[in-house]
Amino acid sequence: MAKLYFSYAAMNAGKSTLLLQAAYNYRERGMEVLLLTSALYRDAGDRQISSRIGIGADATLYTQDTDLFSLIQDRTGQGRLDAIFVDEAQFLTKAQVWQLARAADHLGMPVLAYGLRTDFRGELFEGSAALLAIADNLREVRTICACGRKATMVVRLGPDGKALTEGDQISIEKTTYLSLCRRHWEERMGRFPPV
Repeated sequence: MAKLYFSYAAMNAGKSTLLLQAAYNYRERGMEVLLLTSALYRDAGDRQISSRIGIGADATLYTQDTDLFSLIQDRTGQGRLDAIFVDEAQFLTKAQVWQLARAADHLGMPVLAYGLRTDFRGELFEGSAALLAIADNLREVRTICACGRKATMVVRLGPDGKALTEGDQISIEKTTYLSLCRRHWEERMGRFPPV
């Protein structure tokens, strides 16, 4: 039985690396995969899922208007398809998460989604909230704070290096993010005085 999987983490945990490795494993066994990633941050012609360690693969871009079930169904009509991999899953809409679930349930297609759980304000992204609610399998990918604790939060840094406490959830400007444990996130956000 095909399932909908969601692997989530803070920034720089290696989510894209894990996605690319898993897709490679499928392909190495002669299986066909469809890689999807958000068009949100892409320049024209940039259709790659890439990792900070230097690996990448071509992908199909999705926007918030893309009907992912129809896209996957159309792709299955063009030949064999064994799995779907979705990068930047936090940018999915709730409707798109349900479309991915339908691909698993009605097309028998395993769907492996990778993304952030929360934004810089500590709030769930729409896509992540829906995936946490309906995915068959959840997996936390761990990364660490500078103090050595598990990093579960992210701060968005301004040009002055200070944590931004306000702003749009999604920013297409080149921005620096820092993964922190909850304690250090609260301190950087000014929500609790340093000890």
